[in-house]
Amino acid sequence: MLNLDAAYREHARMVYCFLKSLCYDNETAEELTQETFYQAVRCADKYDGTCKVSTWLCQIAKHLWYQEQERKKKKGTKILDDSLVSDKKLPDEEMCIREEKMELFRKVHILDETAKEVVLLRVTGAFSFREIGELFGKNENWARVTFYRAKQKIVKG
Repeated sequence: MLNLDAAYREHARMVYCFLKSLCYDNETAEELTQETFYQAVRCADKYDGTCKVSTWLCQIAKHLWYQEQERKKKKGTKILDDSLVSDKKLPDEEMCIREEKMELFRKVHILDETAKEVVLLRVTGAFSFREIGELFGKNENWARVTFYRAKQKIVKG
């Protein structure tokens, strides 16, 4: 005879993890885990011992998952996946980013001309330090040091 209390204590976490790997949703996995053990109680007399208890419970869980999918399909509920999630920023997030950019460019604007040009070439023009050094007739190390010192001035504000 199957001891369902012991089976629950021993296998509930594993069944939950199995369902979570199918549905990627904590609440659904929890609900289906509970339903799995409810169905196991109802069908305990049908368990014949030819497979592990964990295998039997996962089979019940899998069938409940399939039923859940069918129910959602009939209901017209779409499963949320990455293709449905917008990657657009919210208006307030965009506004904050714009304000931060404006503040940064204000700080860059008050730098001396050389430092300002090095920062702008590096940040907006995506030039390498070697290329920036060549533009000024200097070496790569000069460009790095100039950029670093300009960054320090910007950070200090």
